[in-house]
Amino acid sequence: MTWIDMPPNSPFGPDNLPLGVFRHGDEDPRVGAAIGDQVIDLAPLASAQMLDGAQLFAEPTLNAFLALGRPAWHATRNWLLELVRNENDRDTVEPHLIPQSAVTMQLPFDVGDYVDFYASEQHATNLGRLFRPDSEPLLPNWKHLPVGYHGRSGTIVASGTDIVRPSGQRKAPDAAAPTYGPSQRLDIEVELGYVVGTPSALGKPVSVRDFREHVYGVVLVNDWSARDLQAWEYVPLGPFLGKSFATSISPWVVSLEALEAAAVPLPAQDPPVLPYLASDDLVNYDITFEVYLNGQLVSSPPYKDIYWSPAQMLAHLTVNGASVRTGDLYASGTVSGPEKDQRGSFIELTWGGREPLVLDGKEHTFLADGDEVTIAAWATTADGSRFGLGEVTGTIIP
Repeated sequence: MTWIDMPPNSPFGPDNLPLGVFRHGDEDPRVGAAIGDQVIDLAPLASAQMLDGAQLFAEPTLNAFLALGRPAWHATRNWLLELVRNENDRDTVEPHLIPQSAVTMQLPFDVGDYVDFYASEQHATNLGRLFRPDSEPLLPNWKHLPVGYHGRSGTIVASGTDIVRPSGQRKAPDAAAPTYGPSQRLDIEVELGYVVGTPSALGKPVSVRDFREHVYGVVLVNDWSARDLQAWEYVPLGPFLGKSFATSISPWVVSLEALEAAAVPLPAQDPPVLPYLASDDLVNYDITFEVYLNGQLVSSPPYKDIYWSPAQMLAHLTVNGASVRTGDLYASGTVSGPEKDQRGSFIELTWGGREPLVLDGKEHTFLADGDEVTIAAWATTADGSRFGLGEVTGTIIP
């Protein structure tokens, strides 16, 4: 419950309180918390209450706050929960509420390293059937380790940023040689991203049991993908220019503490994983994505059945001694479910372009110039209630 007026079906209820960075008019960017259709301006509020670390909310990114670690994250969340629940705090908080419609959201944190995984069994199976129709869809290593690659952090952009159609080499299956030009098979990938707060030491792997000590929260990710560039370049070293031109993330970072209400057990893993990936308390989250193409819902991928947990992804990316830093981002890879309307990419939804989507009488396969894609997501708690993770949007331009 909260004394703040809430619009019906708002994703940002009083138990959510995600953090982001906003700009109000010509003022400097700073940190806010979302509730309903408003932003709590944290910098002046924290200063007025003489909160330890209040100056960090005046920063133009979340990085300094993220670096504080779990005790500070927990204390800040409890402070916010009390402020929005206690009617006695109304006079203190109300002057610092700003309509979300009056602000411009920024990239919420400076991204350090970016790692993208391939954690959905259904997505990996679908692509295996498309790319290797005469072989087993899953490669031999897939159920033994979370497969991933290092992406390009410098091209991670805020929601709402236009996406320029990438150019590069592509080779048609029946062509004798490659050609250069704009991608003709531009795609999306629906993903959940994990934001690292507390760094780790070089040479010291992060245990699956320490996941919550290092990861602050989650964002929505659209890892735009040029499938024709990718198909020609990826053997033998994997994704490169087909992925590195742009990755969009949502502006609000939902904390793991908020997301714990939607935690579900990790599905059974067979064969058993190696000891560094094993734990009795591994979880996924009951999250349902919504994919809109030009305003029309085309898919609803479920996250709860994803094969590899976020703790296992973090353990694997550090098992060789690689360190993580404040602001690092790692993502799940495309999330897809067993049904056609649960696929998290257009290469799957249209089965390689051979089964077009028909919207308003028009066929769609891969993305055309002018297409707008919005990905939203909702978490479902054990009692059946829902809260939102916001949305990430991008429009394709030539």
